[in-house]
Amino acid sequence: MNIQRKYSLPNCTLLLEGLSDVTRAAHFQEMRPELSILVNAECYLSGYNQPLTGGREFFESLVRAVSGYAQEFLSSVPNPQAHNQESELVEFQKIDSNRHRLIIHSEGTPEGFESHSNNSKRPPIEIDLNTVQLFDLVEAVDQFFADTQTLPELSLELQPVTRRYGGASQALIRQVVPAAVGVSSLAVAAIAFNLIPPPQMRPPQPKPDEQTSSTTKSITPPASAAPTPIAAATPTPTPTASAKPEVKDLEALLNTVSEITDPSQLRALNRQVYNQVHPAWTNRSRLQQDLIYRLGVAADGAIVGYKAVNKEANQGVGQTPLPNLLYNPANRAPISNEPIAQFRLVFTTQGVLQVSPWRGYARTPEVVGAKITDSNITKGLNQKLYNTVRQTWSGTPTFTRDLKYRVAVNKAGVIADYEPLNQVAFDYFRETPLPKMFNDIYGSNVAAPNNKEPLAHFQVIFKPSGKLEVTPWQGYQ
Repeated sequence: MNIQRKYSLPNCTLLLEGLSDVTRAAHFQEMRPELSILVNAECYLSGYNQPLTGGREFFESLVRAVSGYAQEFLSSVPNPQAHNQESELVEFQKIDSNRHRLIIHSEGTPEGFESHSNNSKRPPIEIDLNTVQLFDLVEAVDQFFADTQTLPELSLELQPVTRRYGGASQALIRQVVPAAVGVSSLAVAAIAFNLIPPPQMRPPQPKPDEQTSSTTKSITPPASAAPTPIAAATPTPTPTASAKPEVKDLEALLNTVSEITDPSQLRALNRQVYNQVHPAWTNRSRLQQDLIYRLGVAADGAIVGYKAVNKEANQGVGQTPLPNLLYNPANRAPISNEPIAQFRLVFTTQGVLQVSPWRGYARTPEVVGAKITDSNITKGLNQKLYNTVRQTWSGTPTFTRDLKYRVAVNKAGVIADYEPLNQVAFDYFRETPLPKMFNDIYGSNVAAPNNKEPLAHFQVIFKPSGKLEVTPWQGYQ
């Protein structure tokens, strides 16, 4: 199984691709398989069109050099780990207080990068970074070390620099802290000045026996296999000694974790998936074929995995926002054996996004949450909602079919939730006052619905003729 792990910052992204070692993977009941064999590493830096690429040796050298140089830069105490040209593929050189040269000694220079060496056989790659780019790279490396399901045997030893050797001034600290946008990067700064003890980034893992090691080396990626991300939430169970079959897709995964099948919960999650993907899909005119994916979604709406259903989807995943929407273990509490829901996601050539439960609905869904059922109260709220929407809906409609919505209000008549019920309602929702009404209260068009109090639900229909209809909710059709 090809696995991808991505660690993203505004100015830097690390993308790791590899495999699970079936001789060591003992947690296939987990949502998130362990990436234990690194096949390819890519480092994308803002301002450069081509990534830095390499294998295990390149990646290990990169993380050592990045961490060593960050400590040196903050403490002004030389760290040989950042400049070890003899034994490392990657090294750093300080140009000035805001410029840092990243040097990669490799056999080839990717297109788009400049080489300053006269050695035509193995020219080094030299990239100049500013301090903000540097610390985004530092934080991306920190995100990797915080992910215990990726190369768990790789650890990093950071040693604090004694204060009496530190030459950095308070002015330098003030300059660097704004650039270090991540919490982990600030921890590196604290280590450099001996302000806190060095953290245990990752405890060393016991090495497998000789037989396991030889088996590990024999596992190679299929020549024709394209990476199919199935990254998921970070579980935290205790390792067991028994090995289980390799998980190949979401369907196999569901043999070891429970699946969310309740129609009402699926309906709510369906909306959350749409609200995540729809605004993030910006390049809608490039598709030559529909791209179809099978999604795994946690109970809180986090997209924990996806699998291409058709060939075009496997090749065109870069034209979708899915890689950027995958759950990042550094930004969310760990997930352990949580149930997941499955959805069918289609990016159509017409630029329309389609989301539906993978197995459909077993029965008609219901609205989740407490409801206002008193007929006298709902009658008054019905009229109040009609008046509010009627007063704010103006202009000449451009749609030619009815826009149907479910709209919920609290006992004061304030909108608490709204949901499109047909595709045209998704496409033309900005011609209605509903998103503005919702945004004015919650600060977002896609905020989670207010379900902490009983709500009255209504069906609201905007007609092409300009007529408005508001009727009590009778349920999903």
